[in-house]
Amino acid sequence: MSIRPEERIAATLARLILDPSAPPARHIAVGAASPIPAAACWLVKKQGHPVRLSLLHKRSGNPFTEGSRELFDLTGQGRIDLFFLGGGQIDGQANINLVGTGEWPGTGVRFPGSFGSAFMYFMTPRTILFREEHSPRVLVDKVEMISAPGVSPPGVFRRGTAQALVTGRCVFRFHPDRARFTLDSVHPGESVASIRAETGFDFDVPDTVPATPDPTGAELALLRGPVCDEMLETYPEFCSRVFGRKQAA
Repeated sequence: MSIRPEERIAATLARLILDPSAPPARHIAVGAASPIPAAACWLVKKQGHPVRLSLLHKRSGNPFTEGSRELFDLTGQGRIDLFFLGGGQIDGQANINLVGTGEWPGTGVRFPGSFGSAFMYFMTPRTILFREEHSPRVLVDKVEMISAPGVSPPGVFRRGTAQALVTGRCVFRFHPDRARFTLDSVHPGESVASIRAETGFDFDVPDTVPATPDPTGAELALLRGPVCDEMLETYPEFCSRVFGRKQAA
């Protein structure tokens, strides 16, 4: 059975959401323009797990009447357990750059902007980082601008840090006590050597690195059926490209 990269990442994110070694994710929020994390969250819910989903980008039936302000309020009150963040650049200390490269204010390349990423990173107990592209251009030794730091000095209040980084090539686990990633698994066709060659930061490698599990037949059936049903209105292009489905006229 053919598996699209986006399906593999969504299934991998879903397993990380359900990681029994992490604090429970009872209320998960997904920001705007994040279809793969949204698919992962819907997969968890369609598997029967009692999670509450708050999808900022949802077009209808959205409980956020004032958008991001309500999301930030919930997060500040400690009522969001898990969030997802990407970055134009991500470095080995889990710092992310959503501002740009070159001299301020990003005269090289402009990224979308940091918006509330730093607040969400500090105030959410669990953050899963994700980025489809895995290259030295994105995964850098040191981000050029820190729009949201991966760790904080002692005495600085923050509820949590990154749990993991999922890319189109592998999964990294983050260790905030050492501010360092460990290679957790490699996707099919990849190896430790290929990951090192495409990663701009250094990372730890255990004696044995497993392959990232394929999505199961049951997971693919849910992604391509009930999950896609939930996403068609909000992410029509994604559903058409990944699942081959379009909204009825």
